[in-house]
Amino acid sequence: MTTSAIALHAPDPGSDDPGLIVRILAGDRIAARMLYDRHAKRVHRLAYRICGDEELACDLVQDVFVRAFAQLATFRGESAFTTWLHRIAVTTALNSMRKVKRIREREEVLEDADAHAAPAREADPDLTARLHAAIDALPDGLRMTVLLHDLEGYTHAEIGTMLGVAEGTSKARLFEARARLRESLQDFRT
Repeated sequence: MTTSAIALHAPDPGSDDPGLIVRILAGDRIAARMLYDRHAKRVHRLAYRICGDEELACDLVQDVFVRAFAQLATFRGESAFTTWLHRIAVTTALNSMRKVKRIREREEVLEDADAHAAPAREADPDLTARLHAAIDALPDGLRMTVLLHDLEGYTHAEIGTMLGVAEGTSKARLFEARARLRESLQDFRT
């Protein structure tokens, strides 16, 4: 092998997340696109799991990256970039969901409340649908913890960093969320 062949196959030291961040802060727009492309799909998945709406999730991805690029100079590297980015995603999505909830509450007429009620058990025998509904019914902190831990695979330490809580709080929230889900789905137990 020639020296030039080795150089062609050597990894670019500026293509990992820290290298891309340095390049972005120096004004490299291609590096910004590379960082976006690397993380957008996972941010979208996380946003979709939080909001449950495809269009809103796409909007949230854009909002998350606008905020992330605006705050990139504040990233200190004390945690993984993905943890930092996903904390921005969680915060952005939860804030957006609060706004959506307030808007929907203002629009909903009391007489229409029965039309939005959950169907009776006989009309909804599918466990998957019930599980999604049970997860959606959890309070924000519990829902986020169970989504991040059980579906996204984050550790309690990472969840604590993303949500701004202690690791022990993340563990307690997961325990509580699972207990509530078991209770909500107890009629499906054999």
